Amino acid sequence: MILSEADMVWILLVFDAVIGVVLILGARSQPFPTPAKRFGYFMLTITGLLLMGQSAENPTSLDAHLGILSVVGAFGLVAGIHHMLNTRREVLVAPMSGFMFCVGVAGLITRTWDDLTKFEHWAGFLALLVLGGGQTWLVFRGLLIGRLPLAWSQAGMVALNRGQLQGPHGAIECFEKAWDGDEEHLNPMAYSALYKINLFLQDDERAAHWNELFLESGGKKAVAVEWLEAVDECLAALGHTSEDSAEE
Repeated sequence: MILSEADMVWILLVFDAVIGVVLILGARSQPFPTPAKRFGYFMLTITGLLLMGQSAENPTSLDAHLGILSVVGAFGLVAGIHHMLNTRREVLVAPMSGFMFCVGVAGLITRTWDDLTKFEHWAGFLALLVLGGGQTWLVFRGLLIGRLPLAWSQAGMVALNRGQLQGPHGAIECFEKAWDGDEEHLNPMAYSALYKINLFLQDDERAAHWNELFLESGGKKAVAVEWLEAVDECLAALGHTSEDSAEE
């Protein structure tokens, strides 16, 4: 059974809403949730406007909806890939935007397929293959591989500066995720911060655990003095006096 144009528009509206909800909910698992959360709310806003437009005398056409998906998806791809590869602060926006861009472009190509020449058919087919391959790479690179230890370390320092030590996106949670087998220099940084924070919280058992891992990963020789001083300064602002006797 072939769906009508109106049915396809409603399916796309549901698709837009699902993308927005996934971005907002998934933002909680990112070191810096703001980019994904903002883009998610932006998508829900667009969905709401398009939904309101469906009750107008001249509702948004399927082609216009596909065009909006393509433009917004392209914008999200640029921002998402920048965060995924350069700032390395989050990995959710790029693959979600990729889904939108693929749906929008593939839909437009399909809608105009009968009017294309044989050469344009081959060009469109190759374009779809490239889109499929690129989206597969985004999913594996972003959602499956991720690689956010540096961002978790940065987020931990931000939380530490704010005095948010425990709870969701607190310094402890962030530093516990800030390790990487490929970037081993990040491990002692996280261990030293966790040792100092747990010492501040008077959790001697956890502090001893993290200090042991810190010493096994090289101790003070493996961490820049500036990092240790920055952690001490943040804790001092919370009323902590540095005790580094165990860090040798």
